[in-house]
Amino acid sequence: MSRECEVVLRVEDRVESVADDVLVKRCVEGDRQSFRLLYRRHQPRVRQILYQLCDLTMLDDLTQEVFLRAWKGLAKFRQSSRFSTWLYRIAWNVASDRRQTLAQDRSRLQTLAQSVATQHDDPDIMQLHYQDLVRKGLSCLSEEHRAVLVLHDLEELPQKEVAEILEIPVGTVKSRLFHARSGMRKFLEESGVQI
Repeated sequence: MSRECEVVLRVEDRVESVADDVLVKRCVEGDRQSFRLLYRRHQPRVRQILYQLCDLTMLDDLTQEVFLRAWKGLAKFRQSSRFSTWLYRIAWNVASDRRQTLAQDRSRLQTLAQSVATQHDDPDIMQLHYQDLVRKGLSCLSEEHRAVLVLHDLEELPQKEVAEILEIPVGTVKSRLFHARSGMRKFLEESGVQI
């Protein structure tokens, strides 16, 4: 490996190890490169959260919306919580806004429901891919239960952080998690999955 390549790799390693709070401070001071690093670091997880909470048709747009809101709101970010917690809260808000928009547009919602029903009417449910089955199960849960299950079980966030993101007490997270798991278990059993 050439000496130039080694230097570039060492610089990239140092940049990747810079803490979020340092990058946020640099962003507020006008450093756009720091925001690019935050985007690269957190985009996959934000996208996964949105994937679990929203329809796939707008996934790229919703992900961009989350980061656009984050960029505009960085100056107001209180560093009393982690940047990732704040960012996931924005993702939750974007997902909620998206659901409200869909609910207001009845004809579009009916068209969407018909297309989803057509796609999943295949009588051989055991051949569905695991993610499709989980996604269908998640759609059967209430918004509150789905959010807790996605953030805690699928994204593996601690209950305390889930509580911060959703702005609810930890006890409520535990209760909703219990009910969400029960609902998912019931759905999977009814779909023929042995648990």
